[in-house]
Amino acid sequence: MDPHEHQDVIVIGSGPAGGTVAAELAATGAKVLLLERGDWLPRERENWESEEVFGKARYGAAETFYDGDDKPFHPGVHYVVGGNSKVYGAALFRLTPADFGEITHHGGISPAWPIGYDDLEPYYVRAEHLYKVHGKHGEDPFAGTSSQDYKYPPVQHAPRIQQLSDGLTDLSLHPFHLPIGVDLVQDDDGRPTHDSPCIRCDRVDGFPCLVGAKSDSETISVRPALAAHANLRLLTRATVRRLVTDDAGGAVTGVVTEMPDGSTQTFTADIVVLSAGSILSAALLLASADDKHPRGLANSSDVVGRHYMRHNNVALMALSKDPNPTRFQKTLALNDFYGPSKHWDYPMGNIQMLGKSDDWQVRGEAPKMLKWGPDLGYEIAASHSLDFWLAGEDLPLPESRVTLRPDGSVKLALTPDNNTEGVKRLRACFDGMLSDLGMASKSFARGLYLHKDMDVSATAHQAGTVRFGRDPASSALDLDCKAHDLDNLYVVDGSFMPSIGAVNPTLTIIANAIRVAERISARLQ
Repeated sequence: MDPHEHQDVIVIGSGPAGGTVAAELAATGAKVLLLERGDWLPRERENWESEEVFGKARYGAAETFYDGDDKPFHPGVHYVVGGNSKVYGAALFRLTPADFGEITHHGGISPAWPIGYDDLEPYYVRAEHLYKVHGKHGEDPFAGTSSQDYKYPPVQHAPRIQQLSDGLTDLSLHPFHLPIGVDLVQDDDGRPTHDSPCIRCDRVDGFPCLVGAKSDSETISVRPALAAHANLRLLTRATVRRLVTDDAGGAVTGVVTEMPDGSTQTFTADIVVLSAGSILSAALLLASADDKHPRGLANSSDVVGRHYMRHNNVALMALSKDPNPTRFQKTLALNDFYGPSKHWDYPMGNIQMLGKSDDWQVRGEAPKMLKWGPDLGYEIAASHSLDFWLAGEDLPLPESRVTLRPDGSVKLALTPDNNTEGVKRLRACFDGMLSDLGMASKSFARGLYLHKDMDVSATAHQAGTVRFGRDPASSALDLDCKAHDLDNLYVVDGSFMPSIGAVNPTLTIIANAIRVAERISARLQ
């Protein structure tokens, strides 16, 4: 591609936000260049092999970051077309209306957003329809209202999961069908049929989808847009190293990119959209410091890199007294503990199903399962497992931040025990219900899930670092996610979020990306 060819828009990163923005703008006729530092993720049998995906981190980026003590670690990031959505769990929740306001937690304050739930609601609808989310609005009494229902009906529970749902209801709780982005062929009862492309969705969590049935950014946005719009160009294995501004420092005039052959090219566009993920977007802005922006681009407020969030998560395996032959397990969620309630004066978080543990995962967890795993045998234990994800809110602290080391590598510092009491209590509530739900009375942490123990390397739900707001003194972006300091730079990944709530952030990121694409389109016209 000729680097001298000027673009209307350059989008950096092809994950859920970048891929969606690129597709939305390409549909308007704008000339769009999408830059992705990775390549296409191959479809191969190893896509669905636990040992390859988790044990060997086959698709993880060969990247080294450093923690707050300068100790190296390998983050859970994926440099591929579609970004981290290629291995996400496709759980696509809305934030609740309360999440957009100030919330008092046991560990501190979650700040209010500069926009409200109603401002984002129409874009939630568009995101749900675009990403083929299956669900039913109105089942969760703690959720906000929706102007339209999901386009696709909820995936009905398998018998053992329906038994679990009924048991939770008997405990006066309010289970609901988990909203999930998958491509299903369902029977009249809403259950996946044998000719469904997603019949193997026990491999939805953490696995690439071998049959292309998961609603990731590549499948939903990038590939269809490339096929439909000749004005959209994608360059893979193109790593953006720096953004260059004009002499006055008021606009981005160049996107300096390392090409696959090691050469450097500088691309230009009227508008630049950054969507490299909360960590790497902040790192690129910091690496682009110049005389006019000595602390990094968009950083006159000194907030770029700060307020990093990633949820307080725990993946759990419970052992059912009855066999659990379920194939499609990821269909149930629970928000009774999401906000202050009779259970505690502060929010605890969300509970949802995970994809099913297999015998390789159970074998790896066996030492922590005391005599359950070895006595039952790994295959039998796997056939009795039920798997859950518990998430509590991580608070946006200025000390939790992304910085650059002298050699330019990324340093990621976390504040220890940041609002963790909620998820600890959530697990205690969860374990307290197990016996009543037909399971052994103790759950086991799935330490092999995503090949880590939820330490600093657990970067799946990254957010913050380039927050938006009304005041340029305390935010990097305006309400349209345009940098306060630069006329033509937008940031649309999860880094715009002032808080993260306690549910997966991807749907909110996609909805906001559609909102920002609408603003950029109007500006181009």
